[in-house]
Amino acid sequence: MLENIEIILRDECKLVKDRPIIVGVSGGPDSLCLMEVLRQAGYRIIVAHFDHQLRPESAQDAHFVEKTAARLMIGSVLGGVNVQEYADREKLSIEEAARNLRYQFMFKLAHEHNAQAVAVGHTADDQVETVLMHFLRGSGLAGLKGMTYRSIVTMFDAEIPIVRPLLDRWREETIIYCAANGMRPHYDSSNDSMNFLRNRIRHLLMPTLENYNPKFRDAILRMSQSLKGDHDFLMETLDDAWQKTVTESMEGSVTFDSERLSHHSIGLQRNLLKHAMQLLRPGVEVNYAALERASNLINDPQRLILRADLKAGLRMFREADKIYVCTLEAELPFTLWPQMTVDSSIVSVPGQVNLAGGWKFASERWRLPALAKEQAERNEDQFQVWLDADTLPENLELRVRHQGDHFEPLGMGGHSQKLSDFMVNEKMPQRARERWPLLCSGDTILWVPGYRPAHPFRLTDDTKNLVYFSVMRPPEKIPAPE
Repeated sequence: MLENIEIILRDECKLVKDRPIIVGVSGGPDSLCLMEVLRQAGYRIIVAHFDHQLRPESAQDAHFVEKTAARLMIGSVLGGVNVQEYADREKLSIEEAARNLRYQFMFKLAHEHNAQAVAVGHTADDQVETVLMHFLRGSGLAGLKGMTYRSIVTMFDAEIPIVRPLLDRWREETIIYCAANGMRPHYDSSNDSMNFLRNRIRHLLMPTLENYNPKFRDAILRMSQSLKGDHDFLMETLDDAWQKTVTESMEGSVTFDSERLSHHSIGLQRNLLKHAMQLLRPGVEVNYAALERASNLINDPQRLILRADLKAGLRMFREADKIYVCTLEAELPFTLWPQMTVDSSIVSVPGQVNLAGGWKFASERWRLPALAKEQAERNEDQFQVWLDADTLPENLELRVRHQGDHFEPLGMGGHSQKLSDFMVNEKMPQRARERWPLLCSGDTILWVPGYRPAHPFRLTDDTKNLVYFSVMRPPEKIPAPE
């Protein structure tokens, strides 16, 4: 075993011999085999044993591991918590609670000892059981490929990896290895309990499936290894799509360009959304139902679906040309739109007003009416406008909306409507309405930047003098995914 596993330790697990490794040792054959393989290969190891306090004999297991490590002159650290009490308090299953506490303990040690990795004794049997568990839960490709030799589990640590050097070795091999090296593993009676899903899969489901295919375990293992290559390809595609589709990734929220997201295939859309959800909630199991709700919002042709609840306190909603995935407590960015920092500012012509988030409002006089009219006719940027200077009031200001504001939008033949109705009809993002900058003179609204000017101040054939107004966006920055 040692000769073949050296390559895996070096190339797959990417371990080096000059930094310590935290090795999780329960006292069973798999973890004892891992400990001895690493020791004989010349790696610096620190044994970590976590007592779950679920069995009367668990303290004996801890003493056995400590004694075994001392006999081999390996340093060891023991820890433990009453997992049942923790599970009840946090409303978790025993399996999930035990896993969380065990890994928290090992990663804490990893930081204390500046370890390069946390090593665990998962075998090919564990891989097959894990793949079957994911299959029964309706997992996608990421679940069906199973575990990998080396991975970062962000819910425990964003930098230190978990390594699984024995992932292609069957449990029978670890038992033989222990016997050949004079180690007598302790037997964990909880492995026979049918209260745990993994044990029911191991003792009930797998023997039944082997009646259909005696080499069932080998078939599942080969499938997981094959799907790993497919998953690696998907991750490369996903990374490229993420760079092109995500406009902002910050604490509590991920922002997508709606049009670019909708142009991706359904499968890629779902993987982008799944990645965003797991970025915001590390460790969350994203199910099909949540991704289906997200997909319905993205691909709604009428854009009538504006919000969707996903999972684990995550929500999704559309605003203008953006789609957000965010936590309930997220402080969403306002830099997508112009926003006033004060209630009002005097506008001079020419002049400039600084807005929030790097936006700017500017004004200047134009002396060439023919050129201005030509550009106005071709203009597709609703954040710039040319107005008839001779019809404009003398005193101009940029202000936020007031209660009872009315507006005469261009194109309505001089008819007035409530500003609030105009904002709703134009689908102005609701969060942005309160401090949206309005070019006004007293109660008269001359222009709603980004939408329309007022009818009375439009350019006509008789226009001789013009004023050009514009609202300029800040430079765009597209950060890479974390």
